[in-house]
Amino acid sequence: MTKTWDFNFIFEGKRDECLLNSLFLLDMIHAKHLHKYFGDLHVLDDVGLHIQEKEIVSIVGASGAGKTTLLQILGTLDFPSSGELYLKGQNIYKLSKRELTRFRNEHIGFVFQFHQLLPEFTAMENVCIPAFIRNTPKKQAERKAQELLEFLGLSDRISHKPSELSGGEQQRVAVARALINDPEIILADEPSGNLDSESAENLHRLFFKLRAEFGQTFVIVTHNEELAEMVDRKLTMVDGKIH
Repeated sequence: MTKTWDFNFIFEGKRDECLLNSLFLLDMIHAKHLHKYFGDLHVLDDVGLHIQEKEIVSIVGASGAGKTTLLQILGTLDFPSSGELYLKGQNIYKLSKRELTRFRNEHIGFVFQFHQLLPEFTAMENVCIPAFIRNTPKKQAERKAQELLEFLGLSDRISHKPSELSGGEQQRVAVARALINDPEIILADEPSGNLDSESAENLHRLFFKLRAEFGQTFVIVTHNEELAEMVDRKLTMVDGKIH
């Protein structure tokens, strides 16, 4: 059950912004007044949300509602036109470009609808890529990748290339790649949208298994109603707003 915070404070005069901000930093993800424009199109309209550690949250809504744009901003792959974003208590927009790249690599994992695996590399090599970007020693990265692939039931697919894997297996390799740097936050954009029903159900259950095993926070954009209802909390986006 999602924990709520009861702000039973009475202040003399102006509200104590510093105290309130320190309380907001208890969230794993906290966004305030996010706006995003593409030309005259107002894609995100004053979006605010807070997601706590180890929470699994789904974001649903019609196509064009702003779900993927919001997820990209939460993942620091894009920037809002205005607003604030705190991840793990860090004000993301106060980081330099290099610091932000490092933060993303170390603390955020991504799972996309299309697995985005490099076709010329094996499952092991694909999983290791984020670790190599982090300058993790090769043997250490490969050992961790093997552990993850075994955990995900792919011990006999380690040396296979993507074309030799089923759709469900490809997506599990992508999940292992998202986990290789032990990120606290996993962002998934239609992760089961390209899978058959059985593979999709297995992937959905895997998210909860990963939360139990590794304690990650998940934010999942999905059109899959079954997945959307399984999570701790469902957010609905309509015309760039969260309802």
